[in-house]
Amino acid sequence: MNETPKTNAGRPSIARRFFRWLFSWRTVRRALIGLAALATLVALLVTEEDWRGKRAWENYRHEWEAKGEKFDWQAFVPPSVPSDQNFFTAPIFTNIRDGKILMSPYDDDGKPDIHSDASRSGYALYRMHLTDFQQWQNFYRHQTNTGMAKRFPVSPQMQTPAADVLFALGKFDSSVDELRQASQRPYANVLLNYEDGFDALSPLLEDLAALKRCSQVLQLRAVAELSDGQSAKALADVKLLLRLNDCLHSSPFLISYLVRMAIVNIALQPVWEGLAEHKWSDEQLIELEAELTKVDFLADYGFVMRGERAFAIASFENQRRTRKMIFLEDNGDIANTNKPVIVSLSFMPSAYFYQNELAFALVQQQWILPLVDTNARIVSPQALRSADVDVRAEMKQLYFTPYKAQALMVVPALNAGVKKFAAIQSSIDLARVACALERYRLAHGEFPEMLDALAPRFIAQLPHDIINGQPLHYRREANGQFILYSVGWNETDDGGQVVLTKGGSVDREKGDWVWQYPQN
Repeated sequence: MNETPKTNAGRPSIARRFFRWLFSWRTVRRALIGLAALATLVALLVTEEDWRGKRAWENYRHEWEAKGEKFDWQAFVPPSVPSDQNFFTAPIFTNIRDGKILMSPYDDDGKPDIHSDASRSGYALYRMHLTDFQQWQNFYRHQTNTGMAKRFPVSPQMQTPAADVLFALGKFDSSVDELRQASQRPYANVLLNYEDGFDALSPLLEDLAALKRCSQVLQLRAVAELSDGQSAKALADVKLLLRLNDCLHSSPFLISYLVRMAIVNIALQPVWEGLAEHKWSDEQLIELEAELTKVDFLADYGFVMRGERAFAIASFENQRRTRKMIFLEDNGDIANTNKPVIVSLSFMPSAYFYQNELAFALVQQQWILPLVDTNARIVSPQALRSADVDVRAEMKQLYFTPYKAQALMVVPALNAGVKKFAAIQSSIDLARVACALERYRLAHGEFPEMLDALAPRFIAQLPHDIINGQPLHYRREANGQFILYSVGWNETDDGGQVVLTKGGSVDREKGDWVWQYPQN
């Protein structure tokens, strides 16, 4: 008897049976239970990590607060002052900031093709050329070629180049007088929502841009006044420039101090030109040296770096609360910033923000703050190089943890800021000694053979080279001029040699930092 072979006819296929099992309630339930368990485990791990991050940050903070350090942004906010006593609320400044008064020696579209040494060498450690008033005269007398429709007044008759420049800048005379009066107000506090941390910087950038434009007008006025024989007016404008720098003294942001440096550098150009052409009197030199002595960036270093730290921590806290990161795209121009960019941090655990707060505080305390010895007045390039090596080693660990990402990303900018502190303070110190040298020349008919001859009659105490703490280098040249210099960032005495980049700017990394005048 033949048996009928079995077949799969009428039975579900293997694939169909698999999907039935896959989507059965029992399977779905098991999957949901597994996912819930996994989610619970992840939540527990995240909660533990958040707790560990918060605990690590709070322990570090309490330890250093007991040593006198401050991490709260409130400790760095200038106190509220009456509006009528605040420079930044003076009508003239608000009109300049808001663009109602266009305070600029240039046209609406930018600069003319005139590049002063002060503008292109950045925190100028070395100045090569006197202002070319002929170029400026041509610029103002041919305004229609730039599309300005004669935004500046032009004298009916051709005058000397300096006189023509002063005539064109005469449109700002009343504004400068009002600005000078406003600068006498006892306070200068920028109005910001400080609790927003770095997110509050947009209004500050507008104020900084306005101050820099005012400085450019005052610089050109001062050098033109010197050339026109009006040294008393030039001195008043230089003093106003230095007062504008001082208006940012209470601002706890590094960007404010970078603009302060730029303003001081702008102010040093007329000081240098007046010295190069022997335009300053002995009494004026005494005043200039006294005003420059008040500008001490090394003494301010700790305040601004600690302020930068406090507001970085405040920014991380804002990110933790809102899960958003807001930043301004940098287009290289303080006067024009792009719209804020918002990055979502929705899926970041709180540990990320706590650990970045801790990392930023550690970076500041361990590597940034020690770079400037405010007591000995020394900035060590070797210490900065060592810090760079350590930070690079730390950044390699970012492959394994993102916790320090934001904190370490800002270190290069902070390190660059340290170099600028050193460069501008060296310029100030060299300028002070140069004023004393000119006073000596006025008294004796020639420059001294050695700097020791200056103190205490012409300068109370000679500043030392802030790079190594040694005396500044000086020699009197055969032509009656002199070379005065610091060994610079390479920490090597190059005999007063200046190294320029291909673009013509001073290379602050190479050569010496020099103060000297054009050859006769």
